[in-house]
Amino acid sequence: MLAALSIRDIVLIDKLDLEFGQGLSALTGETGAGKSILLDAFSLAIGGRGDAALVRQGASQGQVTAVFDLAPSHPVFALLAANGIEAEDALILRRVQGADGRSRAFINDTSVSVQLLRHVGQALVEIHGQHDDRALIDPSGHRDLVDAFGGLSGEAARVAEAYETGQRAEAERARHEGEIAASRANADYVSHALEELRLLDPQAGEEEALASRRQLMMHAEKLAAELAEAADALQGEGTSGARLAAALRRIERQASVAPGLLAPVAEAL
Repeated sequence: MLAALSIRDIVLIDKLDLEFGQGLSALTGETGAGKSILLDAFSLAIGGRGDAALVRQGASQGQVTAVFDLAPSHPVFALLAANGIEAEDALILRRVQGADGRSRAFINDTSVSVQLLRHVGQALVEIHGQHDDRALIDPSGHRDLVDAFGGLSGEAARVAEAYETGQRAEAERARHEGEIAASRANADYVSHALEELRLLDPQAGEEEALASRRQLMMHAEKLAAELAEAADALQGEGTSGARLAAALRRIERQASVAPGLLAPVAEAL
């Protein structure tokens, strides 16, 4: 049981030492008397969340010490032994909260982590708030209450596991259906592409022919101008040889653009 509680520099309390006897102890008082401060301080001692705001204004740190008088068979001693802490009948939990936000925890004057202090506190104390009964009217918890009352927690766990297995199977089925749909869509695309190729009826060498035609079309304007100048050269002044040579030069400049068309003309000239 909780035997004593010592508080130093917590909120409005500068110094307070309480001792508890056997049986029920009740702390009463009007609203604002400080009951909540005592609970906050006690919660800090058993591993509750630390907060610099708990330190009394003007103090560098606050400290809470809780002393428990326990039977040697209490299961908390096994937890302490597992963590290398020696303890006999009395167990002293101490928490130091700094105004800078840093917090330290001690069990029987041995420095420990706040997490271990919290585990020990949970093994010693069960705190019920004034509004804990509201969980009874929360629909999300009714099923668990019924299962626990009926001793069906194991069956409920197996049902939950079966449900999860079913959900995974459903997701797997949906994945396979998606793959099948994608395969069908791909087959439709391939079939359409094959039909387009059949209608297009490509021929051997057609790509090269189209490339040559494209090149010819790209240079069509310049080619037409050169041919016009070649025609003018043939009809211009000068000797026949000079006119033919001038026309041939213009034809040869464009021979690489349209070799199939201009080569016979060049040979003729």
